[in-house]
Amino acid sequence: MKILQNKKRVFWEALLLTIIIFIFGMLIGANFERENLDKIEQFYAKSEVLFMDMFALNERINSEDSCEVLIDSNIQLANNIYEEAYALEKYESAGKITEGLKIAHRKYDMLRTFLWINSIDISEKCSGDFNTVVYLYEYQTKDLAVKATQNVWSKIIFDLKQEYGNSIVLIPIAVDSNLVSLDALLENFEISKYPTVIINEKNVISELNSVEDLSKYLY
Repeated sequence: MKILQNKKRVFWEALLLTIIIFIFGMLIGANFERENLDKIEQFYAKSEVLFMDMFALNERINSEDSCEVLIDSNIQLANNIYEEAYALEKYESAGKITEGLKIAHRKYDMLRTFLWINSIDISEKCSGDFNTVVYLYEYQTKDLAVKATQNVWSKIIFDLKQEYGNSIVLIPIAVDSNLVSLDALLENFEISKYPTVIINEKNVISELNSVEDLSKYLY
């Protein structure tokens, strides 16, 4: 009888310990997620300030002689957003994609859509002085084949940016972020599937195997 009681005691102690560890793990996970979201919010706030600053500059400057200033500020913002979006992807890949991360991603997609609109405006003033490369992909797809294709395309896009540097404004945007402004922009293009790359608002690329497939469309 005593042995049976000891076994029950050991069982309940083990169960209690498991519950404590589980709750402790959840608290650590929630705290880790909160810290990551705080960092992402700080990144976004910095990019938002840069964008508003550049928007004010665009409104102030209209002369073609100021193309260099407009392009440099646009490229600076694009590079900043791209680096921060890369950090966001690392946070996402480190664990479960929560609702908070989804919202943060959507906010970045909104900012990148604004960046694309601004790039179009600048290209009309300063034609041929830089290249806009917009990479459109599906963020929430569960199709493994599409995910694999997007991973390959992301690496090719990254290599393109590394090779051509600041002559390219690289703008990755998730098309399934439910943004009215983005949907309105995409109505101007005939796109039947994703991922897709749009270069300088003229060339829509739906088949991609190498950097050379894109570089031939650059100025």
